[in-house]
Amino acid sequence: MSAIFERTSVRKYQNKEVEAEKIEQILRAAMAAPSAANQQPWEFYVVKNKETLVALAEKSPYGSFIKDAALAIVPVYRKELMMPEFAEIDMAACTQNILLEVTELGLGAVWVGVAPLTDRMESVRQILRIPEHLNPYGIIPIGYPVADTKQKERYDATRVHFE
Repeated sequence: MSAIFERTSVRKYQNKEVEAEKIEQILRAAMAAPSAANQQPWEFYVVKNKETLVALAEKSPYGSFIKDAALAIVPVYRKELMMPEFAEIDMAACTQNILLEVTELGLGAVWVGVAPLTDRMESVRQILRIPEHLNPYGIIPIGYPVADTKQKERYDATRVHFE
């Protein structure tokens, strides 16, 4: 559980490749997420090509650092689902699992939002040639962090209500 309290948003990465076994472990964690009716709407694009990372960075208004990551995972979700209204909630759980496993493995990442903004979704779709039956959800650049940062305490007792 320590990853929950250690995870930070990392936007500066060392020029160092992430090992294949770590990438697989991250994807295993992603696919272990809960989903409505166990529909598991996810698929993943693992982007290691530098030109593609640059293209994603250029099309992401707050993601210029994507180009410096060792890789990016782009979670996408299927449109044809038993409970499509829960797909983006399922994807949030999946993305959180990615961020926590990245921390657990000594890597750094940040969640760059794409869905539900149609212009961003379409940009990512075009760059990665994502077929129409899938929707891009986000971009998660991953790499070895340049610095070791600590998460600030976020607990606020004034936001807790007992009845």
